[in-house]
Amino acid sequence: MTTYSGTKEFEGATFVKASFKGATLRFSDVSGVTMRSVDVDGLDIDSHDLFFGSLLVNGVDVVPLVDAELNRQFPGRELQKAQTPEGLRDGWVAVQSAWQTTVESTPRNMVDAHVEDEWSLAQTLRHLILATDAWLRGGILRIPQPLHEIGQIFTGAEQMGFDMSIFRTDTPSYDEILAVRAERQQLVTDFLSTATPELLAEERQDPWGGDWSPTVGDCIRVILEEEWAHLRYIRRDLALLS
Repeated sequence: MTTYSGTKEFEGATFVKASFKGATLRFSDVSGVTMRSVDVDGLDIDSHDLFFGSLLVNGVDVVPLVDAELNRQFPGRELQKAQTPEGLRDGWVAVQSAWQTTVESTPRNMVDAHVEDEWSLAQTLRHLILATDAWLRGGILRIPQPLHEIGQIFTGAEQMGFDMSIFRTDTPSYDEILAVRAERQQLVTDFLSTATPELLAEERQDPWGGDWSPTVGDCIRVILEEEWAHLRYIRRDLALLS
């Protein structure tokens, strides 16, 4: 099948009686797309940014419905939006408990298994190490080089100019990943244990160099969003693999 990458040739285009059956779109901008009289049986949409906008299906914005259903499936997920130290602490406990269940129930022979083009459990845990490093050690604590060498950076980072020499090129053992992951989890636990409303309101800089100026609370909420999102991804993929 033909692969289209880095193209804008379809912006504003109109497709009439065209077939996209079985097509795959990754890291693509489909905002503002209008679909009328289309067959959507089996259409599978997965968007981490879904909750920052709207998605209309037959005139109904389904984003609130999806959000509510995910909160039902993942008890405690709603606390990723908490504004108080107590709420964020409870949210952190909830997501770490959920992660513990997944890690402990996954056989060792499955930790490196993955669905095509998706991360394995081991890689996902490495990415969460990176997320904690970026938003807690970098964003909140302002450590100049906060990233651990076994972190798994997001796809396309090298093309965006990020310094990849920080990261190891060999594959760390699963036990090493678990050890560093536990250290990073404890860092968040310790930070939240003494966090105050005043501290959460302090302004910081985007650790990835963007023009957003998040508060300390915003940085913690990003960590929580990353934790819940990747838990959903890996549970989805492990279910498919099993």
